[in-house]
Amino acid sequence: MLVRRYPVSTALRGVGEQNGSFRTPRGRHIVRAKIGSGLAANSVLVRRRPTGELWSPELSVAHPARDWILTRILWLSGTEPGFNRLGEVDTMRRYIYIHGSPDGVSMGTPGSIGCIRMTNRDMVELFDLVAPYTPVDLVEYGIEEHPWHQAATEAGAVRESVFVVEQGVPADMEYDVFDPQSLHAIARGPDGTAIGTGRLLPDGHIGRLAVVPAWRRHGVGRALMCHLTDTARRQGLDRLQLNAQISAAGFYERLGYRRQGEPFEEAGIAHVAMTRYLPVAADQATE
Repeated sequence: MLVRRYPVSTALRGVGEQNGSFRTPRGRHIVRAKIGSGLAANSVLVRRRPTGELWSPELSVAHPARDWILTRILWLSGTEPGFNRLGEVDTMRRYIYIHGSPDGVSMGTPGSIGCIRMTNRDMVELFDLVAPYTPVDLVEYGIEEHPWHQAATEAGAVRESVFVVEQGVPADMEYDVFDPQSLHAIARGPDGTAIGTGRLLPDGHIGRLAVVPAWRRHGVGRALMCHLTDTARRQGLDRLQLNAQISAAGFYERLGYRRQGEPFEEAGIAHVAMTRYLPVAADQATE
């Protein structure tokens, strides 16, 4: 459920996880620390400590080289080792924050050196809404979920372009009786166009995962899988299954899936069955 929507400003240099890149990292994060509770709006923070100054145009002119971090800080930590956590791609050690900004900083356009800028008013509101360890997904796209009658046109277009046109799967095999039974996730790019899709059957089978070529290697497939996994957890499922193309098996193994049995052919393409077990949440455990 959408609670609030805020305009932000991310890195002028675009996205990237490497230390020293001055780019905004992507992927799954958490709020590792909240800093600045009770400070006045426009309070200046340096190295996460208030300086006692309040930002003003005059102070800005006097210190033209400063990267202004104002009012509140939500310090982010990556949760995906090797992608945005540990080593040279560690979001927390890069000191990536969500923070307040000077009046007049343009929101909705890139401009930071890696952090996520917000207006001071929005920053105060967001700060009070979230708790430490709140999940934060930093992506260039959004993901929705819909029943088939709402998803068919867009999800079908993505699947046909990837499976039928690109991979040569027979068109009459692409749609089946499981589509109306499934929940369908759709990833949309910045302009609202569908760029990826996947489905979750009631019994925990995930399938029809497809991402258009221009958006591969942008984490879209991972984000779709994480979304479907979270949905499965909410439904109380304890096991997920899928039939992976052999060429994609490594991708699923990195997400915790394990191969089951020998490879087999489906639609003329080599596949392998894979399974992932989901831990039982604390509030679902029984004595």
